[in-house]
Amino acid sequence: MLVPSLLNRTLVMTKRVSRRWRPRSLPQLVLLAFLVVMLPLGVVMFQAGQALSELSRLADVSARQAIEETRRARQLSSLALEMERSARQYAVVEQESLLDIYAERHAEFDELLAQQRRLLPGNSDVQALEEQLLLLSQLPELEPEALDVWLSLFGPFAQHTDAMRQATNQHIDDRIEMIRAQAVAVQSRLWLQTGALVSASLTLMLLFSWLIIRPVRQLERRILGIGSGVDGAEAEDIQGPAELVQLGDRLDWLSTRLNDLEAQKQQFLRHMSHELKTPLASVREGSALLTDGVAGELSPRQREILSLIDSSGRELQRLIEQLLDYNLLQHNQRVALAQVDVATLVMTTLTKHRLALEQKRMRVTAFDGPLEWVIDPTAVGRILDNLVSNAIAYGHDGGDLLIRAHAGHERLVLDVANSGEPIAEVDQPRLFEPFYQGRSRRKGPLKGSGIGLSVAADCARLHNGRLQLVEDRELEVCFRLTLPRQSVPLSSSDNNRKPLEAGMDARSD
Repeated sequence: MLVPSLLNRTLVMTKRVSRRWRPRSLPQLVLLAFLVVMLPLGVVMFQAGQALSELSRLADVSARQAIEETRRARQLSSLALEMERSARQYAVVEQESLLDIYAERHAEFDELLAQQRRLLPGNSDVQALEEQLLLLSQLPELEPEALDVWLSLFGPFAQHTDAMRQATNQHIDDRIEMIRAQAVAVQSRLWLQTGALVSASLTLMLLFSWLIIRPVRQLERRILGIGSGVDGAEAEDIQGPAELVQLGDRLDWLSTRLNDLEAQKQQFLRHMSHELKTPLASVREGSALLTDGVAGELSPRQREILSLIDSSGRELQRLIEQLLDYNLLQHNQRVALAQVDVATLVMTTLTKHRLALEQKRMRVTAFDGPLEWVIDPTAVGRILDNLVSNAIAYGHDGGDLLIRAHAGHERLVLDVANSGEPIAEVDQPRLFEPFYQGRSRRKGPLKGSGIGLSVAADCARLHNGRLQLVEDRELEVCFRLTLPRQSVPLSSSDNNRKPLEAGMDARSD
């Protein structure tokens, strides 16, 4: 619980600081992040260097002291032997020069023992040596009994000297062990400091990464909002380096500009549809009057020309409606679901194209109903209308048009197939792109707009479904519409509605 609360407090403080202070540029923020992140690592390196220097100095001093103390202990042992040798030689030959040597060695031993006393304060062997050294300071008279007692003092003297040397060695070993323990303690302290400072560096890295990534994510959300058309006035302000803030301002300008252009496009399409449909209605009405013989009887050749004018007018009206449908789908991404008999919707679509089908002499095969499914009838009607129109435009004269359906437990599969020239493989990946026209040429006086299949694919996506080109065993071209099962919003009149039927697969001529 402590770590998350500490992290939250850190983020809150960071936000407050970022509101008050903002780097002037992105390179400045990156350089500052590098310096701040490297600061704890530099502290670690400095502390490690200081600790290593201290250990090195301590080891050097201890080594010098150990050598000096060992040499002094050995000199004391050598002086004790020389004093004893000189004393015993004097007891035998009674030569005055031996007394001088003894006195010199005695003085040296006394001086070195004083130094050893500072190394080993309170040591019993040192104290015993001081007492014995005082007794050995003067030679007694040369009576045999007194001389033997005096010489017998050198035995304990040598033993205490050896014991002092061992105590010195033990003191050196203790000091070495102390240095080793100190080195271990320094190592542990360095590990703890390194862990803490490296953690601080990682925290700072995460913090500065967040400071750099946050405005980038804000820009990404802004771009996605502009691309999806949901960017509004409540868009969050970009907080970060000046370059990214300026880029956010540019995106605001771009969003405003795109909205203006979209409004102009909508107005243009509304005006153009009105301007095109009004004279087109007059042309179709005039051709209908002529066909009815209002202006007099027509010859068969004239009737053929009027039939061509009427079919071209219908085709032009269909292209205008496709363009309006495409524009509507780009801005209206909602569907009005209802439980609809798909077979009835198919028959309505075929009735709408009855004259064109008769003119093409196409044989139509559709499945029998009823087949109820939850769909948006307007959107699915657009899909069927575009697929049937596509089959009429590109299918063979006197060919076949097949519409079949299968309702499973989770999805509805609807196939619209026709005989005709197969779609080239090079055109298939871009078949549902808007305004794309493949290599196959449309039959008839008017060229298509290339948005019919794009409108159909968009309507399928509104249902979370899919429209795709598939291979068919019977006919050359087959489009398959797959729609998942969806629930329709219930009303007071929906409570007595029957459940959806599934597993239906039928055909009729």
